Amino acid sequence: MKTNYNLIMEEIINNLKDKPKLLLHACCGVCSSSVLERLYSFFDITILYYNPNIYPKEEYIKRLNVQKEIINKMRLDVKIIETGYLDEDFKQISKGYEKEKEGGIRCTKCYYLRLDKTAQIAKEKEFDYFTTTLSVSPYKDSQKLNKIGEVLSEKYGIKYLYSDFKKKEGYKRSNILAKKYNLYRQHYCGCEYSLSEALEYQNK
Repeated sequence: MKTNYNLIMEEIINNLKDKPKLLLHACCGVCSSSVLERLYSFFDITILYYNPNIYPKEEYIKRLNVQKEIINKMRLDVKIIETGYLDEDFKQISKGYEKEKEGGIRCTKCYYLRLDKTAQIAKEKEFDYFTTTLSVSPYKDSQKLNKIGEVLSEKYGIKYLYSDFKKKEGYKRSNILAKKYNLYRQHYCGCEYSLSEALEYQNK
C-alpha cells in the first residue's frame, strides 16, 4: 500500500508553531511555481538550484533564468543558492546506466544525488527542513523520493518535509502558472539520455 505523503505534509504544516527555514531543491521554475505558491505562507524558503543532470549547459542556464523569473513574477521573498554547472557529478553516478529507460535506476540515483546535496547544504546552513519540487511531476515516483528523503534526514540529522506536490492538482496548477507568466517549458526531464528518449518518441 502506498503512503500518502501529501497527508503527512499537511499534518506537519498544521503543527508548525512558527515559520521554519526550508531549503527547497528546485528542478526548474515551472515545477517550483505551484510548490512555492503552496508553501510560501508556512516556510521561510530558500531555493537550491543544484541540477547537474541538465544537458546541455545552455539548457541549465535557461532553466535557472526561468527559476529566477518565476520568483520575480510571483513577487516572492525567496532567495536562491545556485551551485554552478556541476555536470561531472551526474556523469559519475550515471556510469553504466546510460541505456536505462527514464524512471529506472539512473533516475533513482539522480534523485539521491540531488537530495543528498540539498540535505548536506541544509545541515551546513542550519535550515530546519529540506525537500524537493520533483514530486510535482507525474513522471517522478514520490514513494522513492520520500524514502530517499527519509534516509538522508537520518544521515544528516535534519528534518525532511515529506511531500507529493502533484496531489491536489499541483502539476495542473504549475502548468496554469507557466501559461499565466509566459514561462519557457522544457520538453524533456533534463539529462542527455532523457533528451534522446524524448526526441526518439517525437520522431515515431
